[in-house]
This record gives sequence, structure tokens and C-alpha cells, in this order.
Amino acid sequence: MCRNIRPLFNFEPPATDEEIAAAALQFVRKVSGTTRPSSKNQAQFDLAVAKISRITRQLVDSLETTAPPRNREVEASKARARAARRYA
Repeated sequence: MCRNIRPLFNFEPPATDEEIAAAALQFVRKVSGTTRPSSKNQAQFDLAVAKISRITRQLVDSLETTAPPRNREVEASKARARAARRYA
């Protein structure tokens, strides 16, 4: 359920709004325990996703580091290698 919640800080190019929204959506789904809210709860669900996205963007943009930016392709290949070892 939380496949889109991953580190978003210190990448080149920086995390996109779409990546942040995907992570926020997965977080709200996990916390609420549902992937599709009822029509009665849809507005609150969408508001929570929007607020978490906004706060996450503020956080990612305000963090500082002296480490060099990470490369998305390199990090993805490391994750695939870990998964191959884990599920082999």
C-alpha cells in the first residue's frame, strides 16, 4: 500500500509535485485504511492529501545538506538489487 512513499529529498532533479502528491495519497490511504473513501468522506480525504502535499513540499524545499544530490537511476538500481536478494 505504501509503495510510493520513498525518500524525496536531495535528488537531482528535485522531487516533482506529482511524486509528492503520490506519497501524500499513499500516506492518507494508509492512515485512513482505505484506498477509495466513500462519497461522504471524499472531500476530507482530498483535503488531507492536499495539505500533506503542501507541507511535504515545504519540508523538502527547506531541508539542507552538504551531501551531493542522489541520482534516481542509481537509487532505483540499488532498490532492485535489494529486492532481488530479498526475494531470490
